[in-house]
Amino acid sequence: MKKRLTIIMSYVMVLMFSASTVFAEAAEAVDPAKIDTGDTAFVLMSAALVLLMTPGLALFYGGMTRSKNVLNTIMQSFFIIGLVSIQWVLYGYSLSFGPDIQHLIGSFAWWGLHDVGQLPNADYAATIPHLAFMIFQAMFAVITPALITGSFAERMKFPAFAVFVLLWATFVYDPIAHWVWGVDGWMHNLGILDFAGGTVVHISSGISGLVIALMIGKRKGYGSEIMLPHNLPMTVIGASLLWFGWFGFNAGSALSANGLAANAFVVTHIAAAAATVSWVLVEWLYHGKPTILGAASGCVAGLVAITPACGYVSTLPAIAIGLAGGIICFFAVSMLKAKIGYDDALDAFGVHGIGGTWGAIATGLFASKAVNPAGDDGLFFGNPDLIVTQLIGVVTTMVFAAVMTFVLIKLIGVFMQVRSDESDEEIGLDIAEHGERGYSYQDVAAGSLSFATMLQPTEQLATPQWESETAQPRL
Repeated sequence: MKKRLTIIMSYVMVLMFSASTVFAEAAEAVDPAKIDTGDTAFVLMSAALVLLMTPGLALFYGGMTRSKNVLNTIMQSFFIIGLVSIQWVLYGYSLSFGPDIQHLIGSFAWWGLHDVGQLPNADYAATIPHLAFMIFQAMFAVITPALITGSFAERMKFPAFAVFVLLWATFVYDPIAHWVWGVDGWMHNLGILDFAGGTVVHISSGISGLVIALMIGKRKGYGSEIMLPHNLPMTVIGASLLWFGWFGFNAGSALSANGLAANAFVVTHIAAAAATVSWVLVEWLYHGKPTILGAASGCVAGLVAITPACGYVSTLPAIAIGLAGGIICFFAVSMLKAKIGYDDALDAFGVHGIGGTWGAIATGLFASKAVNPAGDDGLFFGNPDLIVTQLIGVVTTMVFAAVMTFVLIKLIGVFMQVRSDESDEEIGLDIAEHGERGYSYQDVAAGSLSFATMLQPTEQLATPQWESETAQPRL
């Protein structure tokens, strides 16, 4: 056995030495004159900010679940970082941005990042290494399926979740990303404007989340049991990290440290601020009290709404987009969901699906070539055709994402259980799926919980005041 291990280790060392030699030779071939160090630093920092958004989303979602499901909710987002990052490097990036095939998908020419190196790629980013562009886009691919998890929170088996994410990233996200952002993608050629992901990221994830929520049904006790957020401070921390990271999401999409990036940065902030105010005000008017959950939700709604438009609109239109986005998403979350009766647990559809749709339409209204000559003028600048173009992108993305999500869930259901058992939902998915708890409840007599006690339903252990019978459900 030791001899075999020695042989294997020897082969590994040889391969590592060979690889390091090849990469060193490639590095020597790079022409430094073609790389703008300022742009490169800006894009790499933006990529790091976008990465931070997914753990931020985990906290945002985790705080809104019940305490018995907090780890499962956080685990889903955190696991996606690893899973989708590997998929992206192996073939996802090539499918999304690789050499075009019939305007529908990229080829496998860049499989395993073949030919994706330290030199710039003129088609996507002429002043930064191709690797920098690749890793920046990887963070978008990571957070998009993580957004979907808010719709089916507290009721999906983890193995089914993992398989779904891998398939969805491959068969839904990668094609849409190529259509909109890939060289010669059909939506790109049609003139659809999506600066940082309103269509690619938010509409696709929001619609997919709605489809899953409808397919797997409501949580056990939905409508009859109290299902309030268990940790609002955690949710606010998550929303704050999202707001912070979104500057990389939107400003970084300029792919250069220039005036367009500055514009995207400013309008991103002002739209989020406007939506925070409008959501709180309309909530205050309709329900009598302003809430921190409403402020956090409004902030995210504004960020979603401005995302497709941030590289094409100026400050005053951004305020209008944010104000309207907060109001529209508030009614989608508080009234549309109640009227139709679907269980979008953490409002992924209400905020991202609806907010992304409004943002795409608003781009068709407010876009201006004065902000970005590479874009187009919208309705309010004399070009009503852009509204039609944007609507084509919205409808196509909705239909494609909905149909593919339906097919994928049905396919997965043939091979494994998708919905958690009622007993698992009663105990909580933290214990049922992962064998651990987010919080340690202290037993007065023993000083700690026994293992048998840990396996009891959360409600038998301790019922915090906010889950008492007098508490009001989230609106």
